[in-house]
Amino acid sequence: MIINNEVQKALQEGKAVVALESTIISHGMPYPKNVETALKVEKTVRDNGAIPATIGIIDGEIIVGMTPDQIEDFGKKKGIAKVSKRDLPIVVAKKLYGATTVSATMLVAKMAGIKIFVTGGIGGVHRGAEKTFDISRDLKELGEVDVAVVCSGAKAILDIPKTMEYLETEGVTVLSNKAPHFANFYSLATDAPVDYAFQTPEEAAEILLAKQRLGLKGGVLISNPIPEEMALPHEYIDSIVDQAVRESEEQGIKGKESTPFLLRRVVELTGGRSLESNIALVCNNAVLGAKIACALAEGEKR
Repeated sequence: MIINNEVQKALQEGKAVVALESTIISHGMPYPKNVETALKVEKTVRDNGAIPATIGIIDGEIIVGMTPDQIEDFGKKKGIAKVSKRDLPIVVAKKLYGATTVSATMLVAKMAGIKIFVTGGIGGVHRGAEKTFDISRDLKELGEVDVAVVCSGAKAILDIPKTMEYLETEGVTVLSNKAPHFANFYSLATDAPVDYAFQTPEEAAEILLAKQRLGLKGGVLISNPIPEEMALPHEYIDSIVDQAVRESEEQGIKGKESTPFLLRRVVELTGGRSLESNIALVCNNAVLGAKIACALAEGEKR
């Protein structure tokens, strides 16, 4: 594992560092929007007082803190493997390129000593999982890995009630930025209540510190609603997602290919509106994640 010098120095000095995933670059958006977004998210983290650490795998080497040139290369390259926990040893051993999902990014962040990770939406329980057992590894990692994940809920293509039930089973504390309900990715909120709604980043950091001091294992999920002006109507996006899911079933698309197909199809069906909403919510999460990371770093010094 190679940790960028700036990231390493920040960690050694107890400064705020925020982990970022690389699937948003390779599988989430088309070039050059993917690279522009990745760099914009990094800048947002910096502008709010923390050091960004984009995580990816290049020629089998895990990189913590990709450079702008590496991000550009990642954005252009075709056929990059989508890497979850099960894929890590293969991609490393075969010296391949790999884009880390939420679960793999959490694992690498933990290895590096990074405690806050910002993403768009987590994976979860897929619709029809009672027949397919299609449940994202993200949820198991949240139950096991000591990293706090800032997100705008679970991806809109998922079964939210089942996802929340699974998180409860895993003992994952679910917090929310001011809102009493779990965020709904492209839309403002679901009907699912959270465990606690904090009012400031400092209050969220206090809860993370308490968890550390209690020695409790596993992550914390921090829900942050999309900015209201960029939110899409609930009924509108649900009808789009339903159509995309039907098409994926008709085409026999399953497993790790399912999410990229569905997200790409949603972008097409919304005429690009969902892509702009996605970018807005990730940047909004970067602001919150950086502020929580700064408050957590300060709290740990006391």
